[in-house]
Amino acid sequence: MNMKRINRLLLLAAFGGSLLTGCQETQKQTEEATMAEMTAPMIPLENFFKNPDKTSYQISPDGKYYSYLAPWSDRMNVHIENIETGETKRITSQEDRDIAGYFWANNNDVVFMRDEGGNEDWFLVKSNVESGEEMNLTKKEGVRTQIIDALRDIPEEMIIGLNQRNPQIFDPYRLNLETGEMTMIAENPGNITGWMTDHDGKLRVAITTDGVSTSLLYRDTEEGEFEPVITTNFKESIEPEFFTFDNKMVYATSNIGRDKSAAIVFDIASGKETEVLYENNDYDVGGMSYSRKHKKLVSAYYTSWKSDRHFFDEEYKAMNERLEKELEGYEVAITSATKEEDKYMIRTYSDRSLGAYYIYNKETDELKHITDVSPWINEDEMAAMKPIQYTAEDGLTINGYLTLPKGMEEAKNLPVVVNVHGGPWARDVWGFDAEAQFLANRGYAVLQMNFRGSTGYGRAFWEASFKEWGLKMQQDVKDGAEWLIEQGIADPERIAIYGGSYGGYATLQGLVKDPDFYACGVDYVGVSNLFTFMKSIPPYWKPYLEMMYEMVGDENNPEDSARMALTSPALNADKITAPLFVAQGANDPRVVKSESDQMVEAMKARGVDVQYLVKDNEGHGFRNEENRFEFYGSMESFLASHIGGRTADMQEDLKEAENM
Repeated sequence: MNMKRINRLLLLAAFGGSLLTGCQETQKQTEEATMAEMTAPMIPLENFFKNPDKTSYQISPDGKYYSYLAPWSDRMNVHIENIETGETKRITSQEDRDIAGYFWANNNDVVFMRDEGGNEDWFLVKSNVESGEEMNLTKKEGVRTQIIDALRDIPEEMIIGLNQRNPQIFDPYRLNLETGEMTMIAENPGNITGWMTDHDGKLRVAITTDGVSTSLLYRDTEEGEFEPVITTNFKESIEPEFFTFDNKMVYATSNIGRDKSAAIVFDIASGKETEVLYENNDYDVGGMSYSRKHKKLVSAYYTSWKSDRHFFDEEYKAMNERLEKELEGYEVAITSATKEEDKYMIRTYSDRSLGAYYIYNKETDELKHITDVSPWINEDEMAAMKPIQYTAEDGLTINGYLTLPKGMEEAKNLPVVVNVHGGPWARDVWGFDAEAQFLANRGYAVLQMNFRGSTGYGRAFWEASFKEWGLKMQQDVKDGAEWLIEQGIADPERIAIYGGSYGGYATLQGLVKDPDFYACGVDYVGVSNLFTFMKSIPPYWKPYLEMMYEMVGDENNPEDSARMALTSPALNADKITAPLFVAQGANDPRVVKSESDQMVEAMKARGVDVQYLVKDNEGHGFRNEENRFEFYGSMESFLASHIGGRTADMQEDLKEAENM
């Protein structure tokens, strides 16, 4: 046992186990932290952040196999199970990074995407189901692959996009999965940012941008020329989902002429909306789903405080209701189906469980449990994630989620972690959140808010964030923490701020803007300098640069430049007095390492407490399991030192002190 640990034990024994070493807190705060420690069992950090036992289940098109991701050599790899015989085997052999995602290209091949060390230069790899032989399909130095259409009805082909000719734009190619041969099927003139095929796999729609205006282009056949049919400012959009089943019109979501995006039918030849299929007064419609076999529209989906769907088809609505009835208490999602759509892979989840996978046989109406995703998680020990709502300083309604330590739903004066989501044009959603559960288990109240600019709440709410980085967006975050104080839940002296990407920026800016409000901050791959960030964006983001100028700011505009200088934390580090922990992936292409470097250097130059963790084999967020463990372990100790939560070390110390 080392001397530091011995000293901790002696202090604990001397003060009856009530002193939390390293915390500069009052005796009252220490007792509250100890109370939180005693109301729920301490769950090992690894249980929250280790790779799932088995996850990402899919069923092969012919229904012969289940496939799933499971650990091998400490990395997530694809395995398959013969449904009839129960025989299992691994068909990929990735050792340096987890496989992020995969799909069945046909009955014989699984295709997955991967990159090198988090650089996000994604490439496709094919693995044969029988032999497990892997074949790199699109790997080229400095080239990024995107999937345009997996061509489910053309098993030997896919349509992909590559930026090998120009790193800023993607040309579409038809890829032969058997030979690896690729044929360019259109040349990007330089402004096309998206492509769409019809149900026959023909490339017939393109989306262009000049950074501010967006145009939808259409051609009747692959031999024809693309012609513009509608042009809008980026604030209004029409997002084509897929063609109608006669390949003449498209199903789309659109906010043109309305605040909330609606599900519509769009006559793409004339550029006219012909029918509104579904719209919600409060939330954007995010997309639609359809039956490939039966050629019918199934549902539109949107997110309120949780995921919701509006069904167009009574048969699928009845099937969903039947599944929800048997799996009551859990959210139910279909993750894949056979080509005949007679068998479905079902995933459940809740705020307290990563859920399980089931196979549903539509012909026999049999629902069979396959596996739990993380069987070591006891949902009875997890905390509820509750939707909350508060009013921002300027009167805007902000929605969010609050997770309280288990057994402390009426708890008062708790240490709080304000967890700000990334994006920023994204949103937090209800479900199992490993970070929130981990922090709640350590005795913290966890507040997550969908500040202005968060998606899904309509155009006006989104536009309210423009040029408000570090200003009204930041105030929304603080308003949420102040609401917690008003509720009596938060101890105003023990509020930490944490986030990744934009959330990391909000952490830094929170410490700059309100240096006496936050007790400490954790910045995870966050932006620190708006000038350098805008200059270092990946080349494939360049077509959107004019839009970014309008949404964030343009340094060539004097008014914008002055505002960006005031809201760049690295340029205002002299205002930070609270302790800071910074974590960064060395290969991050979105928020490059120099963003964290300059922040840390500015802090150290002033002698402010700053802890810096850099991982050379990571990018925008830590994917490798061992790096996640190190990051969250460091965060655990950091937060406990500054706002008085509990740690695994402290739990062990208390137990040993009781026996001294």
